[in-house]
Amino acid sequence: MFVADLTHFQDLPADAPGPARNLAAHLEAVVRAATAGQAGAPWASALPCGRRPGRRPCPGRIIVHRPEPPAAIGWRCGACGDGGVISNWEDTPYDLRRRHLAVAGVVHEVVIACQVAAVLRELALLDVDAERLVFSLRALPDGAALTVTAQELEDLTACVAAEANHEDNRRRRGRLDAAFTILNDALAAMGG
Repeated sequence: MFVADLTHFQDLPADAPGPARNLAAHLEAVVRAATAGQAGAPWASALPCGRRPGRRPCPGRIIVHRPEPPAAIGWRCGACGDGGVISNWEDTPYDLRRRHLAVAGVVHEVVIACQVAAVLRELALLDVDAERLVFSLRALPDGAALTVTAQELEDLTACVAAEANHEDNRRRRGRLDAAFTILNDALAAMGG
């Protein structure tokens, strides 16, 4: 079990070794996923496991559990069992808990491929509400489930379009365009 204090991984120097930066990114993503959902019961996020047993990517997804603060966030891989706890996560930039009441609307479940979920996690131009949507993706056997209102999906689709329009790398722009098409089609199916 890996025990981490998130404050030890914040503001790493530019010359920090790659493995340390990768571990920090993993812990930050776990905190984002755990705080994007409800506190209480564990749930399977769409975050992939970062382990490579036998030099092959682990097929598992990260299961997160967030009790109420100041308790540590627990996480584990659903396939290989790798896991740990993260303390001192509250009020960091990765804490996506709602700070205000939200107006509820009709909620839809949009199923997307794991590749689209990965593209959404890499978006740089997200506000906190959109980031909460992206990190609240729940794992499915062959993809991920995005639970959204039509307005939330429209806003997320606009974020993807904006980033695609400003992307110079052709490969990444192609992945963003593909994600935009999938989200836009889902929005059209909702009647939005």
